[in-house]
Amino acid sequence: MEKLTQQEEAAMQAVWQKGAGIVKDFLEAHAAPVPPYTTLASTIKNLEKKGYLQSRKTGNVYEYTPVIAEEEYKKKFMNGFVQSYFENSYKALVTFFAKEKKISPEELKEIIKMIEHNDPK
Repeated sequence: MEKLTQQEEAAMQAVWQKGAGIVKDFLEAHAAPVPPYTTLASTIKNLEKKGYLQSRKTGNVYEYTPVIAEEEYKKKFMNGFVQSYFENSYKALVTFFAKEKKISPEELKEIIKMIEHNDPK
């Protein structure tokens, strides 16, 4: 699975939000700044070529559905991100955010609770 550009990720966010649809549907769900219709249509076609979407022609319109689930993409992207920037250490990632004051002590406590409740002991 290749990393998407920012433009492609924004388009996929709209697709994941809608679940399936035509370019017009994704345009309505797209976060600001909303690209021109033709730009989004080209991006959607590229995502299909890359294997992220599949299409089905209904009349003279193509309906697109995601092939890759949002959670699957997030997991793959985050694993690569942590590996590349934090030497494969999630502890280093959390430490970075704590030092930058991007995560509060309350959020850290919530994370610890989630880890403890998901511990398969």
